[in-house]
Parts: sequence; C-alpha cells; structure tokens
Amino acid sequence: MIRFLPLLLMIAGAIVYGRFLAWRTAKELDSKSVELVDPELRLVLGRLAQALDLPRIKVHLYEVPMINGLASHDGRIFLTRGFYDRFRSGKVTAEEIASVVAHELGHVALGHSRRRMIDFTGQNAVRMGLALVLSRVLGGLGVWVAQALVGLLMAGLSRRDEYEADSYATALLIKAGIGAGPQKSLFRKLGALAGSGTGQAPAWLLTHPKTEERIAAIEANEARWIRPAPDAPA
Repeated sequence: MIRFLPLLLMIAGAIVYGRFLAWRTAKELDSKSVELVDPELRLVLGRLAQALDLPRIKVHLYEVPMINGLASHDGRIFLTRGFYDRFRSGKVTAEEIASVVAHELGHVALGHSRRRMIDFTGQNAVRMGLALVLSRVLGGLGVWVAQALVGLLMAGLSRRDEYEADSYATALLIKAGIGAGPQKSLFRKLGALAGSGTGQAPAWLLTHPKTEERIAAIEANEARWIRPAPDAPA
C-alpha cells in the first residue's frame, strides 16, 4: 500500500486541481458576463424556445474578444463579445447566432457540459498517474508520452461531443422552422471571422472536427430527417 502512496497522492492532487479550475472558471464567467438582451436575437431565440416548449432561452454575454459560444456545467449558455460584435456588424446573422445557441443547448441537453468537468478532473488524474508509471520505464520522456496519449484520447472524445451537439442543433433548428442552412453557413465563415491562417493540424489531433466533415454530417442528417411531401415532384 505504501509504494502506491505517491500515485494516490498525485491522483488526489489532480482531482483537487480539477475542481479548483472548475470553480475558477465559474467565477470568471460570473464576473465577466451579463444577460444578453437584443430585440433581434430575442425573436429568433424565441423560436428555439417555442420548439423546446420553454418560456425563453437565457443567453449570457461573456466579455472576451474571442469568437466562441460555450455552455457551463450548470447549464448556462454564453456567447462571447467577439461573436456578438460580428453579429452587430452584420458579419453574422441572427439565425447563425441561433445555430450557435442551439449547439450549446445540445451540449447541455446531452450532458456534455457536466461530463466535461468530470472528464477534465479524471484526465488530470490519469495523466499524472500514467506519467509516474511511464517515467519509471522511459525516464524524462514518460511525462511527454503520458501527455500525448491522454491528449489524443480527450481530443477524440471532444470531437464525438461536437458531432452530437451539431446533430441536436440541426434537429432543433429544423423543428423551429429555421433550418440547418444558417448552421452550415456559419461553419463556412468561422475561419475567416476568427482570422485564422490556412495551416491546419491533422483532423485526429483536433478537438473539433474539420469544417467540411461537420457540414457533411449535418447534410446527412437533413437527408434523413427532411422528407419531401408525397405530392412533391421528383
């Protein structure tokens, strides 16, 4: 039992550290966000709320310049100032913003947001434990190998979550009468909006799937879920 004590202490430390980061993230969101109130967005978000049989969907404006949407582990939806500014300047439509909110609602509804906090804590524990074991065999390389292995695992899980949230969003947008068009058009815009370069890491190293693959998955769902009327021309 004593020989496993360092490993147990490292795992306990990783769990405490993970919970501390979750607490700090929640405090950051609380201190830098307010409810987003916009008449134009209220209309389109109202359509999502109606499709979900909810009185309204509350979105928070997170005061950071990056372009992103996120869902916290307690179910709150956030849109960054960078994203909202692109909307106000006409570079992003209200329907495209709705597709972001629908995607984040998917993360909440499917349990991704809460699970990610648990996964992050477990990820730190596994990384530290694996590093300790591998270091006995590989020396200084053990830490780097453990980091790479856990990173690949978590990237794969993240991509799975993104596809699932995309699917939820597509279904919700269709039900709300908005359709998946804004969801696809926004994906095509995101690279230019963020000012990213042309270089891209291999798909299996990315935490998000490639844009063209996400759009293809959305279109496949559309083909399954949207049926032509019986009297529609072939």
